[in-house]
Amino acid sequence: MPLNVESLERLYQVMVRIRRFDEKTVELFNAGHVKGTAHSYVGQEAVAAGACAHLTDADSVISNHRGHGHCIAKGAKLDLMMAELMGREAGYCRGLGGSMHIAALDLNILGANGIVAAGVPIGAGAALANKLRKADRVVISFFGDGGANQGVVHETMNLAAVWKLPFIFVCENNKYALSTDQSRTTAGEGVSVRARAYGIPAARVDGNDLLAVHEAVGEAVARARRGEGPSCVEAVTYRWGGHSMRANLPDYRTKQEELEWMEKDPVARVERRLADMGVGELRLKELRQRVEGELDAAVAYGIESPEPTVEIMEAAVYAPHARVTEPVSRAGREMTFAEALNAALHQEMGRDERVFLMGEDVGLIGGIFQVSKGLRDKFGEDRVRDTPISEPSFVGMGVGSAVAGMRPIVELQIWDFVAMTMDQIVNQAAKIRYMLGGRPTVPLVIRGPQGGGIRLAAQHSQSLEAWFAHVPGLVVMAPSTPYDAKGLLAAAIRDDNPVIFLEHKMLYATKGEVPDGDYVIPIGKADIKRVGTDVTVVATQMMVQRALQVAGDLEQEGISVEVVDPRTLVPLDEEAILSSVAKTSRLVIVHEAVKRGGFGAEIAALVSEKGFDLLDAPIARLGARNVPMPYNDKLELATIPSRDDIAAAIRSVL
Repeated sequence: MPLNVESLERLYQVMVRIRRFDEKTVELFNAGHVKGTAHSYVGQEAVAAGACAHLTDADSVISNHRGHGHCIAKGAKLDLMMAELMGREAGYCRGLGGSMHIAALDLNILGANGIVAAGVPIGAGAALANKLRKADRVVISFFGDGGANQGVVHETMNLAAVWKLPFIFVCENNKYALSTDQSRTTAGEGVSVRARAYGIPAARVDGNDLLAVHEAVGEAVARARRGEGPSCVEAVTYRWGGHSMRANLPDYRTKQEELEWMEKDPVARVERRLADMGVGELRLKELRQRVEGELDAAVAYGIESPEPTVEIMEAAVYAPHARVTEPVSRAGREMTFAEALNAALHQEMGRDERVFLMGEDVGLIGGIFQVSKGLRDKFGEDRVRDTPISEPSFVGMGVGSAVAGMRPIVELQIWDFVAMTMDQIVNQAAKIRYMLGGRPTVPLVIRGPQGGGIRLAAQHSQSLEAWFAHVPGLVVMAPSTPYDAKGLLAAAIRDDNPVIFLEHKMLYATKGEVPDGDYVIPIGKADIKRVGTDVTVVATQMMVQRALQVAGDLEQEGISVEVVDPRTLVPLDEEAILSSVAKTSRLVIVHEAVKRGGFGAEIAALVSEKGFDLLDAPIARLGARNVPMPYNDKLELATIPSRDDIAAAIRSVL
């Protein structure tokens, strides 16, 4: 439907607001008020204005590093945006995100992203949340022609099409990925052609023509609202400035090319159309002057706003953990570790309809270790979703659906595959709450089997907990018994932070008592698995079982070993470890992960820094040999700490 004069005036003012905001940002950057960097949207105004015109406040957008225009077109307030660019506490993200992570959660602007195309699967995750809730909401993800070459875009297109998500891919093809011309980086005719290969309707339009963008995105939004799945719009446009305000790059475009594109000015084209519709220059000047007044007020607001404090910064990293009480009695029915995890999944999915599970082969066959057995039959395919083999996309969709209000559990079939997903875990899940000023929660559980012992060799046997313990924003859990497995998984699902939940594959068949009914184990509380007086052994996962066996053996020699299982590595129960060392005066740390850089070093540092005077002997650390896991069974046994290795380490400190 053609735009009337009133609608076109409104969109014209949006475009002027976008342009003048970024022109003002350049001035403020040069004056030192905007620090770091920012990426100008000047020249691309028709894309954001035309696309967002079809959205309600309940609909969502997720953006890229050039995201000011999308925020403004969706209705964000200029004063809060300007304060954010200046790093002020009054900004949308409390000065912790800045230009590249600008967001407005009250308008469902889920954040811009400094990682190229990383917002695409996150946006698809928000669309999945809408589909699961049967909400009449759509999501637009904006990305560039450079981002279109990221594999995660293709993976997300495939999965969005398979699941018929209410999602629109909007590619702003401004011809350059930083400084490299698209013709030198992209095969074929562009992202719209690629989208069609996934069965996604796609249009390639003049991105400097507001009406063309408006019409194409309008059709895509209508299709999504009808439940017909995703669409793609490739808008060919041009950014007038360089890559960023900070780049200081040599010229990589000719002046002639730049002038030719400036002659296609999208703002001027709307002015001409309004003139053809009878709108005079005085009216246009009035609309522009209103924008100038808004900008002047926004700049003053930003400059006058206070800067965030260290306390604000630190409070933004983690959402508070729920206060829960551990069961008084641990007696109950005997079950395996895998069955205990399954019981926790049944418990939490029955308790909260926002909880859902997705991953490779988790539905029909119940997972390769049978952890999700029976869940699909009980809760249906919507809540137990088999995925393609495309870990970055469905982990990213887990992030997006969590931010959008669901409580996803993502299974990685083998934990080594987590390396494929590190951007979505480390740069997205762990940082979104922080970058958005501590306002959103990210209740996401990423779980899967790690560790060796069953001859799966180097790419299916690693223990990688130290990677994630190093990243602020992540909770890291590593249970060692069926009792812990059920209670900690329930805690992980209820927590409002992204949780890395590690399951050792050698533990799946081990048995233990599990209390009947619902229970939750507090996050960050260690467990004394065996009381002793002569030496403390801090062990994790499979090594807890071996340490207990060794403790039983050494008891025959009159050596009393206390075994401490942290259970949660982040946050770590420092008090429990230090209290045990205060009693025994000796410490042995054992984990299956490679010793060099392993989490045991963190525990050793903790005791050295806070309990050095408690020690009567040097700390002993025991971990796997510094080699990838071998296939040969005898070499695998020689690589992983054995009972004899643990016993020898204990004797070495006595």
